[in-house]
Amino acid sequence: MAKYRLVLLRHGEGAWTKENRFCSWVDQKLSSDGIKEAQNCGKHLKALGFEFDLVFTSVLSRSIQTAWLILQEMGQEWVPIQSSWRLNERHYGALIGLNRAEMALNHGEEQVKIWRRSYDVTPPPISESHPYYAEIYNDRRYKCSDVAQENLPKAESLKDVLDRLLPYWNEKIVPELKSGKMILISAHGNSSRALLKHVEGISDEDIINVTLPTGVPILLELDENLHPLGPHQFLGDQEAIQAAIKKVEDQGKVKSAEK
Repeated sequence: MAKYRLVLLRHGEGAWTKENRFCSWVDQKLSSDGIKEAQNCGKHLKALGFEFDLVFTSVLSRSIQTAWLILQEMGQEWVPIQSSWRLNERHYGALIGLNRAEMALNHGEEQVKIWRRSYDVTPPPISESHPYYAEIYNDRRYKCSDVAQENLPKAESLKDVLDRLLPYWNEKIVPELKSGKMILISAHGNSSRALLKHVEGISDEDIINVTLPTGVPILLELDENLHPLGPHQFLGDQEAIQAAIKKVEDQGKVKSAEK
């Protein structure tokens, strides 16, 4: 019997996800499909009888919007939401805004997979000349974060994401979990992967093969020491979920017509 349970998910499809671009810290709203994914996620969680006491999100709109839509579908709009940059998507540095399939064509699919999925490889850092530098670093949401703006990352590996996420997990989320609250974390592909790596003890080598589809809730059941009682569970139609996972994996491949 699980002592603690929480639901984790990658937000619904964003506008740039649809365009197959590295979105990262650029603030994008959900696409029309992403809105439907979040709504369907809420419907499914309601049908399964979930009742949340607290929600954690990043400070990026697609994460927050997903949480809002889920709570709305569940009739739980009153549930408090706490947001932190520490749950943000991985900072992809100079790769932000670039098309993944075009990158695969120019640099090879294996290199793009390493940039996207590896544990400790950091992409080239963003520079002040980058077209989205000012948009990110002049954003007011980072002026009220728990670190000075000049100390915010300019590029991150998955290891870096875990390093900045762990203090928030240990100091903010775990105490709420241990107090008996049912928690939903509406995060991103890489912040969710980093958290799964930590909680489930996934190796540095194996994490490269962990792919999370958008808008699919993941159930974690933990013992009193926050150790998993089994592998994480994708909630929903398993065949559709596997198709969604393949869709994410294919984002980093050269399109068939280009091969």
